[in-house]
Amino acid sequence: MVKLTLVAAAVAASLTVLPAYGQDETTTEQELKMLLEQVEALKQRIVDLEKKIADKPAAQTQVSAQASEPSEDIAPRRQVKGQALAARVERLEEDVQEAKNDPIRIGGAVRTQYVWEDYNDPLKDRGGDFDFDLVRIDYSGQIGDVILSAQYRWFQYMDVVQHAWVGYNFTENWQGQLGVTKVPFGNTPYNSNSYFFSSNFYVGLEDDHDLGAKMRYRDENWDFDVAFFKSDELGGADSLASSKADRYAYDAVGVRLTGEGLYDTPVALAAETNSWALRGARKWTINDYSSAELGASLQWGDMNDGVDTVGDRTAWAVHGLYNYDQWTFMGQVTEYDYNLDLANQGLVVGAYAYYDTIPTKARLYSANIAYSMPVKIGPITNLTFYNDFSLMTDKRLYDEETLMNVLGVAVSAGGLYTYFDWVTARNQPFVGGSMSGEAKDTNTRFNINIGYYF
Repeated sequence: MVKLTLVAAAVAASLTVLPAYGQDETTTEQELKMLLEQVEALKQRIVDLEKKIADKPAAQTQVSAQASEPSEDIAPRRQVKGQALAARVERLEEDVQEAKNDPIRIGGAVRTQYVWEDYNDPLKDRGGDFDFDLVRIDYSGQIGDVILSAQYRWFQYMDVVQHAWVGYNFTENWQGQLGVTKVPFGNTPYNSNSYFFSSNFYVGLEDDHDLGAKMRYRDENWDFDVAFFKSDELGGADSLASSKADRYAYDAVGVRLTGEGLYDTPVALAAETNSWALRGARKWTINDYSSAELGASLQWGDMNDGVDTVGDRTAWAVHGLYNYDQWTFMGQVTEYDYNLDLANQGLVVGAYAYYDTIPTKARLYSANIAYSMPVKIGPITNLTFYNDFSLMTDKRLYDEETLMNVLGVAVSAGGLYTYFDWVTARNQPFVGGSMSGEAKDTNTRFNINIGYYF
């Protein structure tokens, strides 16, 4: 009885500082941390009291028991109270365990943009334009052992799924993903620092997401990815999408036939199907200030018109990055090749509600440098200065190279993340050109993209 009384007293004393749980409100991370600490302290206090009781000589324990023995009408009440408190502790432990399994979290962004272009005379004359860019919603989290990650974007001219997959951690190192998931290729998460990505993005080889399954391996020294994609995120050439150009990242959608314009809607459909992707990278932590990564990527698969196979494709890349203190250096060499059965003038790709034409074979080079500088200027906490360079050469059927250089700075200020980009480019989409263009002169675009992320 003495033991029960002391334990009950310890529980009661500890519970006086606990917040009220079991109510219809969400536990915050701070409350969860406090709850964990208090439950652990309570457990330890009960153990200590039990040990003290066990260590007392038998005679002393008997005397103490006699001296403190409550009357018969009080003892049952204390016993019941002790049992109730113990049950409450057990419920608290269950609440803690449930709270560890985070619910689905919702975030997103709202972005707007200022644009000035030297190749657009009306825009240039009025000093540029300020326009709405997008609203996006992100979903992420875990229910039970199943992971969820999804993002949906609304633009002025389209709305799209950026990614949407479910996953499962098979071991500490292996994770599986199923759905619209990122194609493992090249430097990740991006082969760039700027708002404009690198030229790889515009041929479907940077930040692309397709419909399939992927296995990821991660440890201290190695990254491995193997993935199978049944189709692009819209379902391939025979999908029911209202427009095959309404998508976040570039994918092949057709064959450019002789006589068609570079931006025309394709007549002959062709889309990726039954594709495989492999990526591996070796990582080194050199010292407290520097790290490096060197890797290789490979893709291959078929092209289908919705009925039959009309060709195949391959792509490979070698890539690496080096971090030293606040500096980041990044490089990549990429080559792709589409072998099509139809006579053609290139491949039609679609994204952002318009079509473009890319050569069926080309090689791309990229070299980027960035410097991240922590600051305290009002709400501004970081400035990341960068220069991203891309070059596309050896184009099949086209002579003029594509190049893009982006000099810029990204500004972090609370939930605001803003890109200031000065872009100089030739034959580059969104900078007055096409990946299959034959221009000899460069264009310039000044771009400010302001995003509030939550």
